[in-house]
Amino acid sequence: MKHINYVFFLIAIFAFSSLTASAQETDVKVIDEVVAQVNDGVITLSRIKREMNDAIDSLVQEGKKPREQAKAEIESKQGEIIANLVNEELLLQKGKDIGVESEVDAQINQRFLGIMRQENIKSLDILYQEMRKTGVNPDDIRENWRKQFTREAVFQREVDSKVYSALSSKEVKAYYEANKSKFTRPETVSISELFLGFAGRDMNAVRENAKKIVAQAKSGVDFGKLVAENSDRADAKTTKGKNENINVKDLDEKFAKPLASLQVGGVTDPIELTEGMEILRLDNRTKASNESFYDENDVRKTLTYERLPQERKKYMSELRADSYIKINESYRSLVSPILFADDRKTEAKKSDK
Repeated sequence: MKHINYVFFLIAIFAFSSLTASAQETDVKVIDEVVAQVNDGVITLSRIKREMNDAIDSLVQEGKKPREQAKAEIESKQGEIIANLVNEELLLQKGKDIGVESEVDAQINQRFLGIMRQENIKSLDILYQEMRKTGVNPDDIRENWRKQFTREAVFQREVDSKVYSALSSKEVKAYYEANKSKFTRPETVSISELFLGFAGRDMNAVRENAKKIVAQAKSGVDFGKLVAENSDRADAKTTKGKNENINVKDLDEKFAKPLASLQVGGVTDPIELTEGMEILRLDNRTKASNESFYDENDVRKTLTYERLPQERKKYMSELRADSYIKINESYRSLVSPILFADDRKTEAKKSDK
């Protein structure tokens, strides 16, 4: 149960959900007011205060800042926070317009199901109960994920996919010729993995079981059979633990180090993680090469990612221009220089031409 508590704490941090916001809100009485109107939606002072409290709590809980220092830092960024909320509201509204709700709901449900599998929890109701025991509100987590996934879904449909598909083969090839050093062949490995979770079990017993399985594998027992019979991964019986090629440079040091000295077909000793024990078998290794190679899809993705930051900024500028945005006079001088900075740069470039 200690492990489950730790996992839920991390979920709360990653979702930017405050574990103590409700207590703080009872201490601070806020007379609500509309700070910004965004088309038919509004951003209120209470919402801004909640966002600021969440940001302060995140800094404190991650051990980055003492509370007073975190409070001063976040309060100095109030204008930036309000500007971000305006942009978020525009993206959430756009998400409704283009119909990403079902896609987002499916992503959220999959995320919760993944946690259930990882923690060996049999139902969503039980998961929610365990979360609430640790002070994490699953409704808050769901809402934060909804906003996060909606933002990404809008960018994916409206910007990313269009940038990717608009690139001509000629343009992609020219980029490759000018940047060959980016496309050398990296060292890759393909592995099979067997995972034993700690959740709901005696951790020492899990460690001992992992050692026995490694001994069996090294004595010649088929690794795929061991995975199917022992692994806690939901798809273990189907996949036998096999993974596609992975760039070695992308591997966590916990995995890269034991794999480095293995011969193909070799099995690592048990690798202890926070959530359980991992056993890896090296199925194949491809050495790195300094020779450049052309893979149009890989080059196209690289060029797309390079252009996305600017293209997303351009999209947001256009979205703001097509929307009704009114900032409360009391906050305008704080917010407008940040919110419309990119729009002014765009206008300046147009006037120069």
